[in-house]
Amino acid sequence: MKKVFGVKKDKTPPPSLNEASDRINKRGESVDEKIKRLDGELAKYKEQIKRTRPGPAQEAVKARAMRVLKQKRMYEGQRDMLYNQTFNLDQVAFASEGLKDAQQTMSALKSANKELKGMMKTVKIQEIDNLQDDMMDLMEVSNEIQESLGRNYNVPDDIDEEDLMGELDALEADMGLETEGEGVPSYLQPDSEPDYNDELNLPSAPNGHAVPARKANNHVEDELGLPPVPRTRLGGL
Repeated sequence: MKKVFGVKKDKTPPPSLNEASDRINKRGESVDEKIKRLDGELAKYKEQIKRTRPGPAQEAVKARAMRVLKQKRMYEGQRDMLYNQTFNLDQVAFASEGLKDAQQTMSALKSANKELKGMMKTVKIQEIDNLQDDMMDLMEVSNEIQESLGRNYNVPDDIDEEDLMGELDALEADMGLETEGEGVPSYLQPDSEPDYNDELNLPSAPNGHAVPARKANNHVEDELGLPPVPRTRLGGL
């Protein structure tokens, strides 16, 4: 059977855009190298034409230069064609990448949309509004409780500014009367310093005068009742 109908050959997968672009770029680089080589030959022929005199030799050099120039023009045409192909491939590749990005974006949006719909089923706006209303009511009740706990006991709340100023004036007058009745205390007066000598019953300090002596039992005593100290003469006299 294989000999009659043959074997089905596996199809080679088509090249991708990147592979085709790389292949064309390599061909373009090869053509650029050939063009550079031909430019070098043309520069040599140009120098030879300047050095040779007009005649058969110069015409032969010009003929060779003309042939090289035709080859250069042919390679330049090929290079331009390859550049155009590369440009077209780049445009197609850019469009293909854009479509892939769009597909991924759509897939991500679809997945996010599905998740949001599932989340929206569990969250209802009416429930949120009711919850907010309940929270506001609880806050008002809490404020009322705090105000109730912070009230003062037996403190009148109907005191105005005139009552306050009258109370202060009366208080100032009362304080002035008390000060005039009591006067300055004795311990604050400058002439009322206590006499500590009288309290301790101590003798006064000597003022430089001789203390009169007295006799008792044929002994001379001073005011304190002690015998006087005998005086010695200087030099044993």
